[in-house]
Amino acid sequence: MTMASSKTKRQRHVPHRLCVGCRQVLPKRSLIRIVRGSDGVKIDPTGKAPGRGAYLHNKQSCWQVALRSSLAQALRTEFEPEDRQALIAFMDGFSD
Repeated sequence: MTMASSKTKRQRHVPHRLCVGCRQVLPKRSLIRIVRGSDGVKIDPTGKAPGRGAYLHNKQSCWQVALRSSLAQALRTEFEPEDRQALIAFMDGFSD
């Protein structure tokens, strides 16, 4: 038995998620999680908040597409006006 086989390092699993705006699969850490919880739809900076989640790039084009319908569909909800405004305000900080 050789020592080389016991010294090989295993690749760490990197979870991937789908951007609901552009439909591109990317590593989870490179996307922003939006979560539907008991207190409405919010941005989840930790990625660990309870509730149904969806992921988006940090690009305005992805957010614009997603806010039309695919984000609400992915979260299985309808946006309250204040939730939609909060998401739009967050989106305005991005460029393309």
